[in-house]
Amino acid sequence: MRRAGALAVELKPGDEPVTMADRLASEMIVAGIKAAFPGDPLISEELPPAPGVFGATRFWLIDPIDGTKDFIRGNDGFSIMIGLVENGRPVLGVVHQPTPEGSWRTFYASPEGAFITTADGTRPLAVSAVAHAGDAKLVASASHRSPKIDEVKSTLGIADEQNVGSVGVKLSLIALGVRDLYVNPWPKTKAWDTCAPEAILTRAGGRLTDLFGGPIVYSGELRHPRGLVASNGHIHDEVIARIAPLFTGMRDTM
Repeated sequence: MRRAGALAVELKPGDEPVTMADRLASEMIVAGIKAAFPGDPLISEELPPAPGVFGATRFWLIDPIDGTKDFIRGNDGFSIMIGLVENGRPVLGVVHQPTPEGSWRTFYASPEGAFITTADGTRPLAVSAVAHAGDAKLVASASHRSPKIDEVKSTLGIADEQNVGSVGVKLSLIALGVRDLYVNPWPKTKAWDTCAPEAILTRAGGRLTDLFGGPIVYSGELRHPRGLVASNGHIHDEVIARIAPLFTGMRDTM
């Protein structure tokens, strides 16, 4: 994706960057969803949520640019994400990674399964067969990497780590089977960060929970205060059992 001209970077509350591209992408996506599904409420990262939206049985979650810091740096670890929640669970998701020179890729989940589309065509997604946590290939944050990740790696015996900005890309890499585990103790991840990629990951055979194995909740608030663990599913219970003691101070966080 070519980023020509000034990005007009500003800081939102929490010192998180936002660019004009974030806002323009949000306007385009919101307009498209409203035109196609006029009765559905929606939440975009760049718009205040509509009153009562979390009481709806069906609503859309949009992150117009996930991994904005990578986007600003000119790196490829960002994506555009659209997810649909029904009855409290993500049911549809799209994570589009607009990387340059024909190497773009779109991960998506539908009732038929999880898939990846590239310039070469479309194929199903499936997680890896890795069965032991120590053999896992970790994917971690490029911008919010906590020192706790080193403790996680030591506890599990993991040596292989890749760093990517977008949560959506990280979970999609696990769905693709090229990474096996993502651990994020940062308590400020939001619902629009996880909705689309959770739909993709679970349909590819993986799992997403909080740091203690609890489900990710899409009602009541936007924030996920108990962190995130995503995996290929095969190693998930082992990972939770071994790393949860590292985060005991977050267990009662609401």
